[in-house]
Amino acid sequence: MPPGRLNIAIIDNRDSFVFNLSRYLEELGAAPTHFENSVQPTALTDFDAVLISPGPGTPEQAGRSMEIVKWASEIKKPLLGVCLGHQVIARTFGFEVTGAAKLIHGYTSKIEHQGQGIFAGIPSSFKGTRYHSLAVQDVAPPLFVTARSDDGTIMGLQHESLPIYGVQFHPEAILTEFGHDLLKNWLNLI
Repeated sequence: MPPGRLNIAIIDNRDSFVFNLSRYLEELGAAPTHFENSVQPTALTDFDAVLISPGPGTPEQAGRSMEIVKWASEIKKPLLGVCLGHQVIARTFGFEVTGAAKLIHGYTSKIEHQGQGIFAGIPSSFKGTRYHSLAVQDVAPPLFVTARSDDGTIMGLQHESLPIYGVQFHPEAILTEFGHDLLKNWLNLI
């Protein structure tokens, strides 16, 4: 692992967007390392943070991703979940992930937030690219909603006391505004 750079373990859930996430992190000065979603959580101990990538299927089908969220919460390891990773966080904490009101693949939506956590300094309304057929239905403590789309779908969540964040939209998609800023904010919170 390169010294002096944030070392990020990326859990690869077999989605082509994972390489865009990796590139963005490199552009922001981090050192990403890819792991299959079957990796044992303890193999990630020496990393500064974990990113759980997008991918097909349900949270339960995402290898050890849910186990990794549980492990990260126990040792207070910073974690970001993107798309499927966001859903994995919600399921790990016991919340429902079901079919979205409609399939959203390659659409942009207005994302609205209150400027907390990873959304700090980002305009309160921006365009985010969505690719998902599942959605987090609702959350309660210890999670809270940090962003919603213009159709009311949960687009961001955060743990109330741990460095765990999730976004349903794709910050690494070319049509998403402020994607670099959001990832930079996450790196700054590590």
